[in-house]
Amino acid sequence: MGEYGGREAVAAVWRIESARIVGALARYTGDFALAEDCAQEALAEALVAWPRDGVPRDRTGWLLTVGRRRAIDAFRRRSALAERYASLAHGLDEGGVASGGPPGARDGGAEDVLWDPDRVDDDVLALMFVSCHPVLSREARVALTLRVVGGLTSDEIAKAFLIPTATVQARVTRAKKTLAAARVPFAVPPADERAERLGSVLSVVYLIFTEGSSASSGGELIRLDLAGEAQRLARVLARLAPGEPEVHGLLALLELTAARFPARTGPDGRPVLLEDQDRGRWDRAAIRRGRAALARAQGAGRGLGVYGLQAAIAECHALAPSADATDWERVVLLYEALGRLAPSPVVDLNRAVAVCMARGPAVALRIVDGLVAAGALPRSHLLPTVRGELLVRLGRADEARAELEHAARLCGNDRERAVLEGKLADLG
Repeated sequence: MGEYGGREAVAAVWRIESARIVGALARYTGDFALAEDCAQEALAEALVAWPRDGVPRDRTGWLLTVGRRRAIDAFRRRSALAERYASLAHGLDEGGVASGGPPGARDGGAEDVLWDPDRVDDDVLALMFVSCHPVLSREARVALTLRVVGGLTSDEIAKAFLIPTATVQARVTRAKKTLAAARVPFAVPPADERAERLGSVLSVVYLIFTEGSSASSGGELIRLDLAGEAQRLARVLARLAPGEPEVHGLLALLELTAARFPARTGPDGRPVLLEDQDRGRWDRAAIRRGRAALARAQGAGRGLGVYGLQAAIAECHALAPSADATDWERVVLLYEALGRLAPSPVVDLNRAVAVCMARGPAVALRIVDGLVAAGALPRSHLLPTVRGELLVRLGRADEARAELEHAARLCGNDRERAVLEGKLADLG
């Protein structure tokens, strides 16, 4: 296998196994930041050694062994930890590792303790909880989760969010320093803390998906790589925490929303509104997966949470043969329940859209005007977009034009802005 094949092999195993590798190293060292650094060093060594010397038979084991050796090197440099280094190094196989061959014989020594199949799921779950710890800022949680759980490089994260690579690197570095300063342990939280901390994990996955499904800026409406990564993280979480209904609610929401991706843009890349979408292009397999996850959330018997309610709304759309045939009254009721559980101007705005479809634009406009009076969403294009559409339906063209012009000025996504400009052109 040549240089290209070797680098491809490194990328493939890293994307699949990075969370397990970092998790195992974190458990081994008891130091999250050190574990992530050592895993990155092992990745860098593999990018040099595998194209040159050949891809090892046990790729994950190779990376783990090199990562462990880098951890021991780090402990050696910490003179105050000499005793711990000696304990970790005890029984270490002295055979060459970085020569390209498979790392060390699997003889039941320290390497087997490091890669314990019975601990893998706990390691990955702990990694998600640490990466999404509440002591970190929202931006830091997203960057760290994509880096250490998703296996994305800083360049890939920067490209996805349209920010400089240096910004991503700074966020990851600050996050690791914050976790170390706060002495956050590498462990799945105890039961009494898990529910609170789980909310942080779910919100990060949801934020990643939201940016992927409706990009806040740039030239594309949907970033499939980012949305797909969020779906993968949600599936991992559902497997690791099968007894948590909101985990299944989030997975259901992501699957049902992503099912509409094939029909959300036209051949020219411009957005297609829900009522105009060709529902025959919706991903039926994703709809089935989403409905199955929603059924698991409902089956817990605890009532639907924030993500479960949003998934139930998405299911209403998925089951309807057309926009007009949608059970809009049920959608309104679900949004009302969501608003009581998690009050938000965005929820109220979405409820207004549903009210327009169920009861007419005049009723919906009263809700939207209430948001305007309250000064809600001042920097978002969504509120003037919805208000402008309602005014169009009410025949108030001049007012609608002013709202849509304001929305176009606020909109950061090129594709969405083009739709708004098209609406303005239709008004004359």
